[in-house]
Amino acid sequence: MKDILMFINWNPDLIAFHLGPLEFRWYSLCWLIGLAGAFFIVRWLYLQSKIKEELFDPLFFYCFVGILAGARLGHCIFYEPDYFLSSGTHIFEMFVPMRQLADGSWKFTGYQGLASHGGTLGLMIALWLYVRWSKLPLMKVLDFIAIATPFTAGFIRLGNLMNSEIIGKATDLPWAFIFEKVDMTPRHPGQLYEAIAYFILLLIGFAIYLKHKERVGTGFFFGLCLTYIFTFRFFIEYTKENQEAFEDGMIFNMGQLLSVPFVALGIYCMLRKKKANNTNN
Repeated sequence: MKDILMFINWNPDLIAFHLGPLEFRWYSLCWLIGLAGAFFIVRWLYLQSKIKEELFDPLFFYCFVGILAGARLGHCIFYEPDYFLSSGTHIFEMFVPMRQLADGSWKFTGYQGLASHGGTLGLMIALWLYVRWSKLPLMKVLDFIAIATPFTAGFIRLGNLMNSEIIGKATDLPWAFIFEKVDMTPRHPGQLYEAIAYFILLLIGFAIYLKHKERVGTGFFFGLCLTYIFTFRFFIEYTKENQEAFEDGMIFNMGQLLSVPFVALGIYCMLRKKKANNTNN
């Protein structure tokens, strides 16, 4: 192993700033920036398509609830089912930001544990409910959201980086991070790898949109987003530590297994666009 001084020591304060008695964590700010950025991107796309503004206003509520609920339930069911499905009290803990201690008292913990696969599924369900209310074409709304999603996904991973969570495996690469809150072992900054990949997808999506606006509503952007993100997610898992002990004996970890259906759906949506083109020609 190389000298420890050659690597990037990472030990940021979890608190970004205080406002009176309130403290604002970097993780929360990254989520806020990510959601706010997606909000303005999708709003701009709605305006470009001349969709009534009153149809846009409820969209943020649907997305926020869908992502948060899906991400929370996804983590509890996929990664900690032995705990959360073991009793009525633990099932209740899935829905509240608290945990019951051994002495019977309750402690506020926040929603610790959010799974991106669950968040994606929750978002898709929320958008289905939204289009039933708004009467807008489902594929058009999905394409709009897909163009903006990489912005949010990138900032969420930056939040994970600030929290020193979802850490990578040990490595001696010169850009390895030493997550001092975890240990003194140089590791892959998997969170940073993902954030960079998602911001690149954001640029790709916008470049295609500006040249081919006619593809909006075909499902192409939705398919591209799913295929790109979850294919990258599948392979980046090889640089990351497993999140739960039960994954250690698996050929593919839970993150990889959950990525496969999303990649398949993404490829289907992109091929569906090509078939539509062939039919039109």
